[in-house]
Amino acid sequence: MIRPVNFGYNPQTAVNNAFQVPGSGQDAQQKALAEFDDFVNLLQAKGVDVTVIQDSPEPHTPDSIFPNNWVSFHSDGTICLYPMFAENRRAERKPDVLNRLKKRFRIDKTIDFSEFESGNQFLEGTGSMVLDRESKIAYACLSPRTDPEVLEIFCQKLGYRAMTFDAVDGSGLAIYHTNVMMCVADKYVVICLDSLPDPKQKSRTAELIRSTGKQIIEISFDQMLHFAGNMLQVENAEGKKLLVMSSQAFNSLLPGQLQKLREYNEIVHSDLTTIETNGGGSARCMMAEVHLPQK
Repeated sequence: MIRPVNFGYNPQTAVNNAFQVPGSGQDAQQKALAEFDDFVNLLQAKGVDVTVIQDSPEPHTPDSIFPNNWVSFHSDGTICLYPMFAENRRAERKPDVLNRLKKRFRIDKTIDFSEFESGNQFLEGTGSMVLDRESKIAYACLSPRTDPEVLEIFCQKLGYRAMTFDAVDGSGLAIYHTNVMMCVADKYVVICLDSLPDPKQKSRTAELIRSTGKQIIEISFDQMLHFAGNMLQVENAEGKKLLVMSSQAFNSLLPGQLQKLREYNEIVHSDLTTIETNGGGSARCMMAEVHLPQK
C-alpha cells in the first residue's frame, strides 16, 4: 500500500471515471492520509501483513494511493508492470517501490507491458482485470483502459484465459474498471450482473463463474455506485480469510447479502469517503496484494 503525499482529484482520470466527484477536494490530502492510516491500522490489527511505502513528492502522482493499477505480483516470482491511460499515472511506476519489496520477497521475472502506452493501448492491472488466480481466469470489462489485445498477451504470458464482456453503470456509461463491479474470492464472486447489458455475455459470465464452483452474490447498480464491488479477500498471518471493503460499501449491503458473505469470512471495513470521492477508487484499489515467495 502506498501512503500518499499528493493525493487529490485527477482530471486526467476523471474523463472516464464516473465515480470521481469534481469540487470535492478541500483538504483532500490531509483527509485521505488520515483515512489511509486508519485503514492500515485496522488491517494490521486483524493480523494482515501490510507493506506500507511512503510516496515521494516528485514526480507528482495524485493517484499513487491506488498501486494495483500499475503492478501485480504473482506466486511464481513474476511481477507485471502495466500501461496506464492517464499520463500522470505512468510516473507511479517508481523503482523505489519495487526495491523495497525485493528486500522481503523474491522477484524472479519482470514483465513490462508499459510499451503499449505508445500505441494508446492500456491494461490497468487488477483494476482492468479481476483475477481468479486458482482457476486462471482473467475477468475483464472492456473500456478505454482495458484493451483486448494487451489483455490477451497478458493471458498468454501468465497462463490465464480471458473472459471479456461489456459493462455499464445505471446511466448506461461504460464502467472504467472491472474491479468496481466484481470481486472474486475463494468460494464466491460478488458481481453486479445487471451491469452487463448483453444477455448472452451475462449468461456466459455467470456460467463460467459457477463452473469454478463459486457462489454468485449479486449486487445492484446502486450498491456498485457505493463501491460494493470494490472488495478484496485477503488472508492474515493465521491463515484466516477476511473480506475487506469500505464502510460506504458495507453500509450499502442488505442483511441477506451480509449474512451470505459472513458465512464465508469475516468482513472488515473502514471509512474511505475522501479517497472514494476524489479518487474514484476504494478499498480494493488501494491494495496491491503480494503473492511473491518470501525470501
